Amino acid sequence: MKAAFRKSVVVSVAALVAGSGFSGTAVAQESSDEASVATFHLDADNVTEGDISVVVELDEESVLAAEQSGRSQSAEVLEQARADIFEELAEVIPEAEVNFEYDTVFSGFSLELPGEELYELASVEGIKAVYPDVEYEVDSVQSDEFSMGEVSPEMDESAPFIGSDEAWDAGYTGEGVTVAILDTGVDYTHPDLEHAFGDYKGWDFIDNNDDPQETPPGDPRGGSTNHGTHVAGTVASSFDSPFTGVAPDATLLSYRVLGPGGSGSTQGVIAGIERAVEDGADVMNLSLGNATNDPDFATSLALDQAMADGVVAVTSNGNSGPNNWTVGSPGTSRDAISVGATQLPFDLYTAEVVTESGLDLSSAQVMGYDEVDDLLALNDGEYELVDAGLATEEEVAEADLEGNIALISRGDFAFVDKVTNAAAEGAVGVVMYNNVAGSMPEIPGLALPTVMLNQDDGQALLADVQAGNDTVSFAIEFDREVGETMADFSSRGPVMDTWMIKPDVSAPGVGIVSTVPTHNEEEPHGYASLQGTSMSAPHVAGAAALILEANPDWGVDFVKSSLMNTAENMVDRDGNPYAHNSQGAGSIRVMDAIETEVLVVPGSHSFGIFEKDNGRQVERQHFDIHNTSDEAKRYSMELTGMEGVRLQNSNNLRVQPGQSQKLNFGVQVDASSLEPGYHEGTIQLSDGSSTIEVPTILFVQQPDYPIMSQLSLSINSAGHLAGTVNLPAGADYFSVFIQETSGAVAPYETAVSEDVSNGIHGFTWDLTLGGEPAPAGSYEIITYAKLGEQELYMSGGVLTLN
Repeated sequence: MKAAFRKSVVVSVAALVAGSGFSGTAVAQESSDEASVATFHLDADNVTEGDISVVVELDEESVLAAEQSGRSQSAEVLEQARADIFEELAEVIPEAEVNFEYDTVFSGFSLELPGEELYELASVEGIKAVYPDVEYEVDSVQSDEFSMGEVSPEMDESAPFIGSDEAWDAGYTGEGVTVAILDTGVDYTHPDLEHAFGDYKGWDFIDNNDDPQETPPGDPRGGSTNHGTHVAGTVASSFDSPFTGVAPDATLLSYRVLGPGGSGSTQGVIAGIERAVEDGADVMNLSLGNATNDPDFATSLALDQAMADGVVAVTSNGNSGPNNWTVGSPGTSRDAISVGATQLPFDLYTAEVVTESGLDLSSAQVMGYDEVDDLLALNDGEYELVDAGLATEEEVAEADLEGNIALISRGDFAFVDKVTNAAAEGAVGVVMYNNVAGSMPEIPGLALPTVMLNQDDGQALLADVQAGNDTVSFAIEFDREVGETMADFSSRGPVMDTWMIKPDVSAPGVGIVSTVPTHNEEEPHGYASLQGTSMSAPHVAGAAALILEANPDWGVDFVKSSLMNTAENMVDRDGNPYAHNSQGAGSIRVMDAIETEVLVVPGSHSFGIFEKDNGRQVERQHFDIHNTSDEAKRYSMELTGMEGVRLQNSNNLRVQPGQSQKLNFGVQVDASSLEPGYHEGTIQLSDGSSTIEVPTILFVQQPDYPIMSQLSLSINSAGHLAGTVNLPAGADYFSVFIQETSGAVAPYETAVSEDVSNGIHGFTWDLTLGGEPAPAGSYEIITYAKLGEQELYMSGGVLTLN
């Protein structure tokens, strides 16, 4: 029986419910030798068929971790420690195969082994922790591609918007600063980028060679890529390019850690971080991620260590917004700069869909468009409205869309691809309707002007078209200009366990045009408009390069705080301020960061959890204030936005010129008088002429993170369904339901567990029902967890059996 897993339903978090009792993400396993204890950040008790990959951390500290602690460590000592472990592994797990070895920012190695042998690692002396080797993917969506002759300088908006052109005028272009791009590779032959590369281009960790190019078409392992080149262009595309990068004279290095189709895994990402540090990068950009909200995940720890060694690490925050708790590793790093995505100011238009039968379609809104003239042109006449289903390539080819409006249902694949498919068949516009209750996101830069409807209005319009009422017209009008806003897709914090605010800052990430390879031999170089936090991170990486050129003696904390202390607060289209866990400190402004005379480190604070039954609690913290000016400054402090929370100041508020001062303070919280949940505010430090704002948050009672997340499913080497799921606080009861989509077979419960520990857990289904092979058909995979009074179901997709 052939199994084909189709992710037709993707739900990363079905609902946010109250959680309790969270004490970490690790699952500790102790061997019979009490002196040897390894912490497992995954659980494979039920994954007994097929090989799995893991990342193993050693007790021996990495070279840089030891150095930061004032101890001596050498690569030779670590090599011998690994050799001793490999010798024991050969006896305990003879089938195990080592892939990557690490010693600079992370001490350990990656390993492939039979799943049923996983916990044998607990008996191997010298192993500190074991992490899952999870998939990492690019954080972007493609909107459009352009040839070299189809672009104009007027399309270059994002770098000037954050003030890069002001930095160039002041003489700061990134010269002498090296930026590492950890991504899908970079087309270093692109004429806008070739100036930034020397003889040594970096390293390819997918094919293990010194040619970190993008994946070309025809690779049997998956599709071609262009993501890393786009990211590199945002950082350092030349002054001769129509889309000049933020730091056009910076030096680039490329590390291909994501392969065909734009995916890779933990082991390769850590190897790339390590190599970038060893190669002397000043800044590194990681526009990639996964759904693991864990500050102690291996990639996050590696980035923390890179920052400790003086490399400014910048990472995308993820594209799983707009709910809280959606930030994923490596955006969960304690120290790296995590970046959210914004949309540049735009004009807002209202839309009315007029049908011949007079339907009331009050939910109509503009979803997106490429050119405003095309959007307004829809007002000029009547059109035939054609049902295009989900707008697959087959469906749009069968529909008569030439000169008509495509009526398309949400579902199965990206909005962008649906509209692109309709455009390829000659449609002049799209009406997109929701297939579930709720709203859909706006998608700037769509190939066709697109109006969206909610589920009820969409179903009514579809029925109207099927009844023969297929003529439609539009009334689209300018409403108002909207300032810079957060993109709905941008992931939000906080980070579990540390409760830190993420992102740290935000930057443009919607409709960003930059360099790409076309993979066309006749015209190999071009441009594309992409969106995602992948596009916002390189704006910050480029800004970091400019800051380091202007202030070469600054360390990573100064670079990070300069960006956070000077960021612009944003409001939504209705004028409401965004939460700190949406925008971080705000949108970056390059010249303000370069010229700031006072730096407050750290740039944000989390005061953690206050329990209601503990009465008044005081949490003490401190800032380090660095006065780089030639004048003494005296500061006053004020906490705003947190009613019922009292700020306790120290008196050491005067900072001498060129000096640093520790500023001690605390917050007194009477949790019994506050509502349970998340509370945020802003600490304002003012010298009378300027004010620095420091975002801060605290929680009353346990945070409201989801009790289950990160459901991932695949077919393992044994041909069975294998899955993993994260239970951040554990579960009283966990199970997996197999539900036949037609309803012909009753739901089947498998992989039942009680009193499950917190962490990432594995399960399998052998494709049988009641001991017999499951009949051919489509089966939805649903996980269920119960913790106390909270219950949560998550759908992972549809498995088709032929």
